[in-house]
Amino acid sequence: MANYFMFFVLSFIILLSAILCIVTKRIMRVAAYMFFVLLGIAGLFFLLGYTFLGTAQIAVYVGGVTILYIFAIQLLSRQTLKGLVERLKGSRVVFGGIMTFLGAVMTLSVILTHPFEQPGLSTPDSEMPMRVIGNSLLGSGKYQYILPFEFISIFLLACIIGGIVISRKEERSEE
Repeated sequence: MANYFMFFVLSFIILLSAILCIVTKRIMRVAAYMFFVLLGIAGLFFLLGYTFLGTAQIAVYVGGVTILYIFAIQLLSRQTLKGLVERLKGSRVVFGGIMTFLGAVMTLSVILTHPFEQPGLSTPDSEMPMRVIGNSLLGSGKYQYILPFEFISIFLLACIIGGIVISRKEERSEE
């Protein structure tokens, strides 16, 4: 019963934060609401017994990506951020409503037509050892992920350097 209660609490936090993330006009609040969405998703992972995924969610997304967004927001000038504010027009709201309805219909059709298996709950005895997870994530074999990790790290480094270069050029042009 406690698991159901926590699921509904976390789902409410995720949905409320996601809606506020979309609706708010202040960009720092968007980053804060995104932080709570990602933290709630990590809570769902912990609730399901996936401790590694929950920890990775907190370390990578909650800690890394959200802080990266906040740094990018702080590096941009106020003139750049003023151009990002956009009013909701009637046609955009209607289009968003139609797309939301279509997404809900597609999701319900998949849920109702696909026979999902009910796996047993994960117990601490059945958890995969960290050594196996580390080898499968950071190995260089066919189904291992060292190359995507390296690509993403280089890509994020290039984004950070690009953001710093752009912000410094704007500072020099203002002087």
